[in-house]
Amino acid sequence: MKKGLLFLGLFVIMATAHSQALLHRAVVDGRVDSVRMAINLPQEYTGQGVIIGITDWGFDYTHPVFYDTNMVHYRVLRAWDQFKTSGPAPDGYDYGTEYIGAEALLTAQCDTSNVYGYGYHGTHCGGIAGGGGAGTPYKGVAVDAEFLFVSVSLTDQQVIDAWRWMYDVAQQEGKRLVISMSWGLYYLDNMDGTGPLAEEMQRLNDLGVVFTSSAGNNGDEDTHLMHTFTQQDTIRTQLVFPQSSIGSSVTMMGTPGQPFAFSLFVMDNSYNIVAETPFYVTTDNEQYDTCLVINGDTVHYLFAAESANSYNNRPQVQLDVYKNSNYKFGLAFAAAGGDLHVWNMALIETNYGNWGGTLARPGSHPDWVKGDALYCISTPGNIDCAITVAAHASRYQSVSGNWGGGSITSFSSSGPGFGQTLKPDISAPGKNIVSSISSYTNTFSGSYYASTQFNGRTYKFAQLSGTSMSNPFVAGVCALVLQANPNLSAAQVKEVLLETAYEDQYTEVSGELRFGHGKVNAYQAILKALTTVGVDDFASPEEPIFTVYPNPASGQCFVTANTDSPATFCQIIDLSGRTVLQTILTPGVNNLSLNGLTPGCYIIKITDETSVVTKKLIVGA
Repeated sequence: MKKGLLFLGLFVIMATAHSQALLHRAVVDGRVDSVRMAINLPQEYTGQGVIIGITDWGFDYTHPVFYDTNMVHYRVLRAWDQFKTSGPAPDGYDYGTEYIGAEALLTAQCDTSNVYGYGYHGTHCGGIAGGGGAGTPYKGVAVDAEFLFVSVSLTDQQVIDAWRWMYDVAQQEGKRLVISMSWGLYYLDNMDGTGPLAEEMQRLNDLGVVFTSSAGNNGDEDTHLMHTFTQQDTIRTQLVFPQSSIGSSVTMMGTPGQPFAFSLFVMDNSYNIVAETPFYVTTDNEQYDTCLVINGDTVHYLFAAESANSYNNRPQVQLDVYKNSNYKFGLAFAAAGGDLHVWNMALIETNYGNWGGTLARPGSHPDWVKGDALYCISTPGNIDCAITVAAHASRYQSVSGNWGGGSITSFSSSGPGFGQTLKPDISAPGKNIVSSISSYTNTFSGSYYASTQFNGRTYKFAQLSGTSMSNPFVAGVCALVLQANPNLSAAQVKEVLLETAYEDQYTEVSGELRFGHGKVNAYQAILKALTTVGVDDFASPEEPIFTVYPNPASGQCFVTANTDSPATFCQIIDLSGRTVLQTILTPGVNNLSLNGLTPGCYIIKITDETSVVTKKLIVGA
């Protein structure tokens, strides 16, 4: 098990005070320093004009890192504390408390204590994504981006509400939005990346919202088991409870059309079975909350089974088993065919945790099945359109000239994804990252690395490790990319990052199951973004400079130029990048003939003296 602190939903472990990989080293590792120096770039990119939404908890609204680098301009636009009951709730919602503007946020000071206490995690992640540094070297990636914070309650609907609220605010502001999620759970949605969260994320992604997500911290646990049944067969495995848990939450997922059965059994210290349940079959769609009785002692378990999940058509089971220290536990599975996946995760007092226990093969039972650390990306990182981020140690050169760091962290969760999806997508620095800590926390027990004074209060910085730290780094890079080219679709932002990720000897050793496409490269991503034609104008003002109608069009379309420019250059470009029509626009309505164009999707690019606008144009038959 990983050394350090583990919290429900959060992918973070406590870093030691003497560690060497700091946030400013992460900036170099991710090539953000080259962007800041504007090497062969039109300008420095700092995330200006882009909003980073952080779903988390433990926000210190007063921390000076959320001002600009001069600690003058406050950059948090709004916050929604879904736990706080005093209200007022945001328009359209009936729970939580919304704070709008600097005065309300600074008066509130921080989010409320909840099941996680007065936390600090959200402040740390926000500082990585876009903290201004507050006079320290520990600046985040997108130092001029603005923020939205949601202290999120991790249920399907409240996560979806958080995303929608952020999108609505970004639309009101007329700015692009990146949503950063440094959390993950194995009971939300389905483990193959389908479900209500996946549907809503894809809808918002199509509207231009970029989502980044932690890959998870289960890379060093054999918490997953996969077995392929080729004939009627039965396998067994030992269920080892995760540390700091009251039991195990076991997720089982089969192959569509291939039912399976499972049984829980209890063993003495010599692995002799002393009690076992019957085999429960997924086709029965049963739910039980019961116990095994062993000589007057009890073992409590409950489960819900479904023969075909409505989102993926797979047979699935969610089983909770409560610890009894007098016994060892095991699971048996039977099926006539298909693949079966099983995950062993922590069951805790407040619900479920996101760290795993082992699925083991005892030495005295060599014919049993042993678990592995594969397929361990949880929701929301397992959703296709999310940019799912692994964690590596920052590469750095010491004063003596020796190089250190660069390898994948042991804890970073491993893929693959399901189907054709590669997960994780990319890696970023996530080991021993120094960033801001909430000054109101009562849950932080580590060492502080630096501090600063602001408005008569002491604000501190500390090191943390986890994919919780690597994820907001990539969210910040996405903000830089969107400042460079705000007309990129969310899918294009992801493509830009993955195509420009760099590889080295460490990615070659650990491979794509740990690193994805490689390590994030902010500088190359900016260069590519500047030369990529966007597919739409996602942040159009109320009266756009140019309008195109009808769209879809057939035979002709009309372009209205709401500009005083006497001559505006217009191109229609196919998806291969070839210009198929070009003309000069004049102020007012312009008629463009589309005769001869093959039906399909095109990009219409309009350039005047002050701007470049690109829009998607659909040409029909």
